[in-house]
Amino acid sequence: MASIGFIGLGNMGGPMAANLVKAGHQVTGFDIVPKLSEALAATGGRAAASAAKAAASGELVITMLPAGPQVRAVYLGEEGVLAKAHKSSLLIDCSTIDVDTARAVAAAAAEAGFDMLDAPVSGGVAGAEAASLTFMVGGEAGVFARAQPVLAAMGRTIVHAGPAGNGQAAKICNNMILGVSMIAVCEAFSLAERLGLSAQTLFDIAGKSSGQCWAMTSYCPVPGPVPSSPANRDYAPGFTAAMMLKDLRLAQQAAGGVAAPTPLGAAAASLYQLFVDKETEVLDFSAIYRLIGRPDRKK
Repeated sequence: MASIGFIGLGNMGGPMAANLVKAGHQVTGFDIVPKLSEALAATGGRAAASAAKAAASGELVITMLPAGPQVRAVYLGEEGVLAKAHKSSLLIDCSTIDVDTARAVAAAAAEAGFDMLDAPVSGGVAGAEAASLTFMVGGEAGVFARAQPVLAAMGRTIVHAGPAGNGQAAKICNNMILGVSMIAVCEAFSLAERLGLSAQTLFDIAGKSSGQCWAMTSYCPVPGPVPSSPANRDYAPGFTAAMMLKDLRLAQQAAGGVAAPTPLGAAAASLYQLFVDKETEVLDFSAIYRLIGRPDRKK
């Protein structure tokens, strides 16, 4: 079993770190919200007083942070991971961030003598809690092999996507597909309602026809057809609309950097921006049906 420093214990990082504890690893965690570090300690882990102390505590250091600026600060700062971790430590960043930052931090880590992977995840909070996440991993193949046993304690599917930054590239491309697909599904169900076709009937037909996709059959944005979908819980989030917007923006940023045409991705980002601006509560990304299907709906 490994000794692991874990920095970032929020909605995703907290259950991921807890699953490492369950797997028998010694986990020392830190979060800027003290009660989250205390929650890890209650599961059998240890609470660190600072990110620097967490980084210095393990043969692996895992981070799960909100965005690129936080990743740069945590890794590259004077009290950051590169300054405080043991030189033999394996560094794994599970945050979803821009590709340029992932590659810049990996290059800085390599220059400082560290092995590092970018390993963003898919599966949401439910996947983090169930240890069923999908990891999309960028970095050297040998380093990926070293990390696999640890990642397996937190996820079910672990895929090597290529060199540094490719984990982030895979994540934003995947979520651009999901965001666009969800909007298309919402439009179809809204149209069906206005044409007098029930949601269940459309689901039964499209679910076994060419319109079948994960956004519909696993995460249907209207109540009824998929009992486990957020639509049946007033869109309580599994993956928030704000997080989808973040990933769509990252995809557009990456597309701009390489002059890749992504007109549907751009349209999806614009619609999610409108939705996030319109809604004041935290809702699941599938709740964009409220904007598409009921644009005049009052909250």
